[in-house]
Parts: sequence; C-alpha cells; structure tokens
Amino acid sequence: MDPIFKALADRERRKVLDLLRRKDGRTLQDLCRYFSMSRFGVMKHLRVLTRAGLVTVRREGRFALHFLNPVPIQRIADRWLSRFTKGWAAALLDLKARLETEARRGRKGK
Repeated sequence: MDPIFKALADRERRKVLDLLRRKDGRTLQDLCRYFSMSRFGVMKHLRVLTRAGLVTVRREGRFALHFLNPVPIQRIADRWLSRFTKGWAAALLDLKARLETEARRGRKGK
C-alpha cells in the first residue's frame, strides 16, 4: 500500500487520476495538454501511477492509452472506511424499507 499512498500524495498525480476518471483511455499527448510541465515530467508521474497499480496502459499501434484502475483505491476504502460506512448503509436500507411500508399503507387507505 505504500506505493499507492506515495502516488496519491502528489497533487499533479491526483490531477492525472482525475483526468482519467473523467475520460479513460487518454494518450500521453492528451494528458500533457493539462499540465505546464514537460512531456517527460508527465511521463514520470504516469510511471509512478502505473507502478502503484493506479493506472494501466494498453498499446494500440504507436499509441499508449492510459486507464484509471480504481481497484487499489477501493482496497484502501475497504480497509480504512468500510467500518464507518456499514452503519450508514444499514440505516439507509432501514429507512427505505420504512418509507416503502408507509407508502403501501397510504395507498391501501385511499
């Protein structure tokens, strides 16, 4: 998990992930348009993200397409946040059931 946290610690790398979240399958050239750094700087950030497993690369001809891999982030969420969300999920399901029951009773009474 350390490489993931290292990759996420940098603002520019988070910006790369945000760009890929908005539109997957971007080329290096496309990503470079959003940064004031050199092409090699963007490549360096992509390398860190790829080694951390946050970005996957697929070659198509002479282009390399970059895709967001959300699995490592989900693992972090499962490990560190799931304990806090389970109660909320249960409460929302309970609320949904109660509202549906009240709605059915309201329809029967009319």
